[in-house]
Amino acid sequence: MSAFARTECGAQPLYLSENHQMVHAYSHLWPGVDGGWSRRAAIDRIDRLSRLLDIAFAIPGTRIRFGIEALLRMIPGVGDVAASALSCWVLYEAARLGIPRPLLMRMLANVLVEGIAGTVPVAGDLFDIAWRANRRNVTLLRDHFVLEGLL
Repeated sequence: MSAFARTECGAQPLYLSENHQMVHAYSHLWPGVDGGWSRRAAIDRIDRLSRLLDIAFAIPGTRIRFGIEALLRMIPGVGDVAASALSCWVLYEAARLGIPRPLLMRMLANVLVEGIAGTVPVAGDLFDIAWRANRRNVTLLRDHFVLEGLL
């Protein structure tokens, strides 16, 4: 038996888990309820992160929601870089799930649009609240796995 497994992401080293099942060393799939590996758990984790970044807070009496990213972008210069770095973490997590390159590029485009628009004072902050790149990216990710029959 080979010490490497062939996957969508290429060859990955295999190790024995506690219950003596072979698992990928770099896998981003966590045990599901039935003990199997679950993409759903990984996507749910990415979803929770995107909610925190884009819609964690609400302005009372309105339907306006914003997240930590919008607060960070109010800090000139450093805030925009930090917020874009957090959005890139969502991309990193999605890439670890083995999504196709065109989908990853579309997700990157969402982050770039938000990052570039965010550099404009005040208007960029308002755009960030409306655009919600991370929420868009989670929707793209879920739709991809549903269409592939993997979720």
